[in-house]
Amino acid sequence: MSIRGIDQLEVAGKVVFVRSDLNVPLSDGNITDDGRIRASAPTISNLLSRGARVVVLAHLGRPQGAPESKYSLAPAAARLGEILNLKVALATDVCGPSAGSVIRQLADGEVAMLENVRFDPRETSKDADQRGELAAEWASMGDLYVSDGFGVVHRDQASVTELAAVLPHAAGLLVKAEVEVFAKVLGQPDRPYVVVLGGSKVSDKLKVIENLLTNVDRLLIGGGMCFTFLAALGKPVGSSLLETEQIENVANILQVANSAGVEIILPVDVVIADKFAADANTKVVTVDNIPDGWMGLDIGPQTIEIFESKLADARTTVWNGPMGVFEMTAFASGTKAVAVAMTKNSGMTVVGGGDSAAAVRLLNVDETKFSHISTGGGASLEFLEGKSLPGISVLEDN
Repeated sequence: MSIRGIDQLEVAGKVVFVRSDLNVPLSDGNITDDGRIRASAPTISNLLSRGARVVVLAHLGRPQGAPESKYSLAPAAARLGEILNLKVALATDVCGPSAGSVIRQLADGEVAMLENVRFDPRETSKDADQRGELAAEWASMGDLYVSDGFGVVHRDQASVTELAAVLPHAAGLLVKAEVEVFAKVLGQPDRPYVVVLGGSKVSDKLKVIENLLTNVDRLLIGGGMCFTFLAALGKPVGSSLLETEQIENVANILQVANSAGVEIILPVDVVIADKFAADANTKVVTVDNIPDGWMGLDIGPQTIEIFESKLADARTTVWNGPMGVFEMTAFASGTKAVAVAMTKNSGMTVVGGGDSAAAVRLLNVDETKFSHISTGGGASLEFLEGKSLPGISVLEDN
């Protein structure tokens, strides 16, 4: 996979559109986790230092193709400005008069941002011609395109695929690093190669598991999805999350893994609660003894020890999905233990974005101790499924 990097672009004096992922969580208009904004800064800084006129394209939330004040990029522009120690002018529209004016006023080494690209229905249109129309309007105002929003490269969207197709382009530092990491873990990982999967639904990870069975040495499975596996083994799961329609698929996965010599490690004990709440009554039980009316919300202490031992000698570890409801202190121990165990490992350690990356920050685990923390949950999952991602394919070999 050959993708040009930003070092191969002549950017001085050029208007460079940078598609960043600034889709950060907000509470009362305030950013609660600026990880994605911080991750976007190095590419922008690199381009600015080389005399580019940077125009940031990004989205926030899921507006329905029209402006909504609660989804304005104003907080993201302000935070990016603080990180860069520069003023970041924000256009009031996506590609209209304000965007044109803001771009024309840029000097070399200055940065601006256009309003939420999803305020224009053409950004996410299923019609490629409509997406192309929006991309053409942007292209008429700029010179180059840099893809640096890994969280959206699995989507066909005007600012991701069509704009890259009509302007000379390159991958930003973030996207280039993501592509190289996932090429490594999917191609020639150092062994033992261990993948930790969690999250609520096994249906979300089914294709990932099927693809991994051809390459991985061990699969550690926690989170809500583990209960469908336990049910497939005939264990009682009480009121735990269960996808009954997936039991047969899961049973088949267990059989295929056994034949392929892939070790699947499931919880032996869990933290259960009598309700889904921070103040619920809790206890630890083995997976053979989950009573009716109780639900498993985290892996238990014995399972934590087993998972830690299975991670200790790994040379490549990929983690996608929390082990429990980590947002509630009573059910955060499993997720934190997996994260900490990975930080103690001297091999390659990759956190697959989404909730896992959020958990690392929320639980105050040292981010610098991981080889790589992905910024794209959905994109990293599709990479692990072995899919071709449209926002990456459009950058290849030209």
